[in-house]
Amino acid sequence: MNNKVLGPFIAELFGTFILLLLGLGVCAQVGLGPRTGAESYSWLLINIGWCFAVAIAVYVTAGVSGAHLNPAVTVALAVRKALPWSMVLPYIIAQVIGAFLGAAAVYMAYREGLVAAGLPNIYTTGPGTVFDAMAWGSGAAGAARHAIGPYPLSTCVINEILGTAVLLWGVIASGDTRNTAIGANLGPVLVGATVLVIGTSLGGVSGYAINPARDFGPRIFGLLSGTQGLFDGIYWLVAPIIAPVIGGILGVLTYDWFITPFLPEGK
Repeated sequence: MNNKVLGPFIAELFGTFILLLLGLGVCAQVGLGPRTGAESYSWLLINIGWCFAVAIAVYVTAGVSGAHLNPAVTVALAVRKALPWSMVLPYIIAQVIGAFLGAAAVYMAYREGLVAAGLPNIYTTGPGTVFDAMAWGSGAAGAARHAIGPYPLSTCVINEILGTAVLLWGVIASGDTRNTAIGANLGPVLVGATVLVIGTSLGGVSGYAINPARDFGPRIFGLLSGTQGLFDGIYWLVAPIIAPVIGGILGVLTYDWFITPFLPEGK
């Protein structure tokens, strides 16, 4: 592996590790932390945690690899011809490894809580996560909320496609100098804010993976560490892996259809 590939490979691996360490860390803290519990479950706190996890990971690695940290972003930028197709596979491999290692680090940080709770799923989106009971709540109000969910796979797919398209709009706009691009030092903040608004606006249905590596790497680690049911059915393949790739491509195409042709020249 030459240096032109090695540098981005290491940066994508390290950046995705940071993303998952902090992103899954907030999930574990809300679900298993000694100072929190079901009574303090906060979807907003999880959204904010992922927002800053993304921003910090992008700050650390953007100068080396562009900080994709997400196969959906990598494929979408290759479709847009902003990344050579020869770099797509190294980027994706690095992202999955980084996500796996991030999940392993969170396991080590919360091992006693995970073991005591029976090794629940803190790793992935979709059905069966540790947050099911917390999210729906108990009593009559919880029963009423649960009556309209969990949502079917088809709806989860739609939300993952839409959410990932929004992510790519934010990613492209943050660096588009012909548009109202912000300074490079604030770009990661905008990308993190994009993740925050996706979570608060569209994320509740599927858990907003919007990133195949974010879901697949931890899913493998969860399986190896003893969590059950992570690969049951077909959900794991369709909603958090295939749908985000489709959404990412849709995001770059729609930006270039509806925005790019109308931007001022020479800006």
